[in-house]
Amino acid sequence: MPTQPPRHLLLVLNGKAAGDDAIRAAVAAVRDAGNRVDVRVTWEAGDAERYVAEAIAGGIQTVVAGGGDGTLSEVATTLAHRAEAAVALPTLALLPLGTANDFATAAGIPDAPEAALRLACEAPAAPIDLLRLEAGGTLHWAANLATGGFGTEVTTETHEGLKKLLGGLAYVLTGLSKLGRIQPQAVRLHGPGFDWEGDFIALGIGNGRQAGGGQALCPQALVDDGLLDVTLVPPLDGEVLGTLGTAMAEGKDAALERVAVRRALPWVELASDRPLTLNLDGEPVDATRFRIDCVPGRVRMHLPADCPLRTDAATVRP
Repeated sequence: MPTQPPRHLLLVLNGKAAGDDAIRAAVAAVRDAGNRVDVRVTWEAGDAERYVAEAIAGGIQTVVAGGGDGTLSEVATTLAHRAEAAVALPTLALLPLGTANDFATAAGIPDAPEAALRLACEAPAAPIDLLRLEAGGTLHWAANLATGGFGTEVTTETHEGLKKLLGGLAYVLTGLSKLGRIQPQAVRLHGPGFDWEGDFIALGIGNGRQAGGGQALCPQALVDDGLLDVTLVPPLDGEVLGTLGTAMAEGKDAALERVAVRRALPWVELASDRPLTLNLDGEPVDATRFRIDCVPGRVRMHLPADCPLRTDAATVRP
């Protein structure tokens, strides 16, 4: 990676990780390399918003989201709010510290704190898309995925203590406990050249590829193509279940392709006769109608050169 001039970072650190010795050592190492790193710890709602405002006012070059997918989306949201203002925005980077770290895993961002911070200092920033979800007159933003159905129930119902003890395995255990009582949900989807109505047990819409601790719902998603990847998994019974049994021998991605309805769309609308819960990078949103748009190039983010989510590093869509 080419040598870059020293950078000024603001690390917005999830309060749960404030005492982590590895993070302290990583910050010290990056400072010793000539970079300036300011650290702010989130404690309550609105902290990230204030810290990003501070970064803009102070001319800080990069805001690093120190946490999981929820922290990344919180920081990305604060930048998205200001993207139309006549100010120079900081770039975005990620220090993965969450339980699942689904976006970081799919993007190839290092788990080691020092390596992640060095990536923020050394990798050039490139534009990435964000999800904008509207429900009940309220706007929500996210960087990774909006999910519904079985995966959402697993993510929202997994106990915090279990997640701390077992990490991503906690989601698997919670999912296994729900087998036998998965209730399909009815939904109507509409997008450019696409209309679908029926029952589903899992739904993924977004720019990232996985959620809920490794559930790869959108394995071909790209973060800079101006499109949302939409995946619907119908109830696994009858002919669909038989198809799945054959496809599993070919791998999880092949099985998903066999049983799922998949599209790449710039926007999609969802409607349901009964309230539907979508999990937006850890934030549950309940409504009967949703509109989700892909907003191209809304922020600039430091990603590895070979990041699978980037168009220039990915294979062409089939």
